[in-house]
Amino acid sequence: MVFKRIGKDPSGERQEKISKAQNYNHGKFYNVEPTSVNPENVSFFRIIKEFISRPKTVTPSKELPHKKVDLFKIKSDIPAVVWFGHSSYFLIHKGFKILVDPVFSGNASPVKFFGKSFKGTDIYSAQDFPEIDLLLLTHDHYDHLDYQFLKKITTKVHRVVTSLGVGEHLEAWGFGKEKIHELNWGEKQHLNDSLEVTALPSRHFSGRGFKRFNTLWSSFLLQWDGYKIYVGGDSGYSSEFKRIGEEYGQVDIAFLECGQYGKYWPQIHMTPEETVQAAKDLKAKILFPVHWGKFVLSVHPWNEPIRRLSAEAEKRGQRVVAPLIGELYTIDDPYIQQDWWNFEEKA
Repeated sequence: MVFKRIGKDPSGERQEKISKAQNYNHGKFYNVEPTSVNPENVSFFRIIKEFISRPKTVTPSKELPHKKVDLFKIKSDIPAVVWFGHSSYFLIHKGFKILVDPVFSGNASPVKFFGKSFKGTDIYSAQDFPEIDLLLLTHDHYDHLDYQFLKKITTKVHRVVTSLGVGEHLEAWGFGKEKIHELNWGEKQHLNDSLEVTALPSRHFSGRGFKRFNTLWSSFLLQWDGYKIYVGGDSGYSSEFKRIGEEYGQVDIAFLECGQYGKYWPQIHMTPEETVQAAKDLKAKILFPVHWGKFVLSVHPWNEPIRRLSAEAEKRGQRVVAPLIGELYTIDDPYIQQDWWNFEEKA
């Protein structure tokens, strides 16, 4: 089972297509900017030691507050979103349903003892999901690509858009080749008359086994019935945010990572302050912070990312929406933000 979860490396026609990509050379994909997973070359054992000695505050002291809506009954003529914690969320607009990076198997790794989800975050299961018109997958890391959950919803998914190479995993897990559309940066996929998806760079890396960089990692811009929605995936801060903002103009909402940063990997994940800057670069009307609130993948307190981001956003006049896990939010809704992550101080 563990080996099945790892997936499969690109091969055959897929690998042949990858080999011709401009951002692929010497057997791996490259970021737009020079990027190191660990720029200071700190030893693996030093990082593990820091993880072992991390404070208790990396996990909540009790179950996270949450809501649960019936995903089958959501009707909205304006794009609406339900966040499930970390980087998993559900978008719906005029009946068209998109599921982004779903992870619901209880942990963000191939083994059960690492990356466990917080209590109150896995409140949805496969049977809670209706038919999915589009499954959008940014890259193949375990906290974004969940073998166990995907196996349970394979028959519900109509189409998949993902980054180059990731389709090899999906085919190995039973997804029909005809459903899968893999994009390189700059490529587009027209889903219907009102939805176009464009793959754009992010500053990150990929890999589920020992081999890294053999599949692509991406962000995506959804141009959807007049709305622009930016799906950031995972990314360190990069000048690409400003370039994207200048090329595509203001986005209505930007889902940007906020959490799992660390001093030993500063180029592949953003600090909360950098996340606010990225939103400014994208000219985002609304910043919706993700990649926090579900798993321990770094050493910072679990609610530090959203606290720091909120403070920086207020200072810089950036609107932020951070609903409860499972709560329905509709774009343009005059949402009144509650600092629900501060519940521990009120205990």
